[in-house]
Amino acid sequence: MSLAPHQKGIHATAIIDPEARLGADVSVGPYAVIGPDVEIGDGSWIGPHAVIQGPTTIGKGNKIYQFASVGELSQDMTAKADDGTRTEIGDHNTIREFVTINRGTLKQDGVTRIGSHNWLMAYVHVAHDCVIGDHTIFANNASLAGHVTIEDWVILGGFTLVHQFCRIGAHAFTAYAAGLSGDVPPFVMVQGNPAKPRSLNLEGLRRRGFSREQVAPIKEAYRVIHRSGKVMDEVKQELAVLAAESEHVARMLRFIENGKRPLQR
Repeated sequence: MSLAPHQKGIHATAIIDPEARLGADVSVGPYAVIGPDVEIGDGSWIGPHAVIQGPTTIGKGNKIYQFASVGELSQDMTAKADDGTRTEIGDHNTIREFVTINRGTLKQDGVTRIGSHNWLMAYVHVAHDCVIGDHTIFANNASLAGHVTIEDWVILGGFTLVHQFCRIGAHAFTAYAAGLSGDVPPFVMVQGNPAKPRSLNLEGLRRRGFSREQVAPIKEAYRVIHRSGKVMDEVKQELAVLAAESEHVARMLRFIENGKRPLQR
C-alpha cells in the first residue's frame, strides 16, 4: 500500500515503538521508524523512511517527508542518549526530504523548539537548542548551528549558514548562500558571505499588509542602524525616539538591546 499525504493509515512495514503516542488520523509510510517517547498530533503525515526519535512532541497536521530525521541525538560531542533533552514541534509544519532536526543539549534548557506553519525545504539542518517561531520558510540546504533563534515570518534563502547563538529578527530575509556570524534585526534583508545588509524586506512587508505609514519609520530605523555610521549607543538613542511613535521600531530596538552577538553590519 502506498500512502500519499492525503491518505490515512499506518503501513505494515512501519516500525512504531509501543511507547509512542499517535493521535487520530495519523498516517505513517513504509519503513518509517518512530521511537519511544514520541507524541504525534492528530492528522499528521509521516512519509516513508522518516525517522523520529524521542523525547519528541509533534503537534497537529504536520507533514514530514521521506528520509527526514527528527529528534535525533545532538551532534554536539558532549551529548549523551540519556541526557533527557527533547524536541518540540508545533502544528501544520511541512518538513521536506532529508531535513535533520536535532534535540537539545544540557548546555541550555535542553529543548529544540519549532513553532507552527513553518516550511522547511530539503536538506535543511536545525541543530540543538535552536528556537524557530511561526510562518518561516527555510529554502534548500539552509543550516542553523546550535542555539540559533529565528523569529516569526523569517525567510532563509538556499544554502544560508547561521553561526551558533545568532538571532534573526521577525520578517527578515537572507539571500541565497548568505553567511551569518551576527544578528539580523527585524525587517532587514542581508546578502553575501559574510552577509551585509542590503535593504529592508519591503516585498515581504507589503505581502503581509504593512502600510506605507508603518513602513516609513522602519525605513528611518534601518538608515540609523545600517547607514548612519553611528556607534551603537547613538543608534539606540535615535531608535528610542522613533520607537515612541512606532511599535515596529520598538521591536527593532528591543531586539538590539537583548543581543549578545554583534549585528550583521
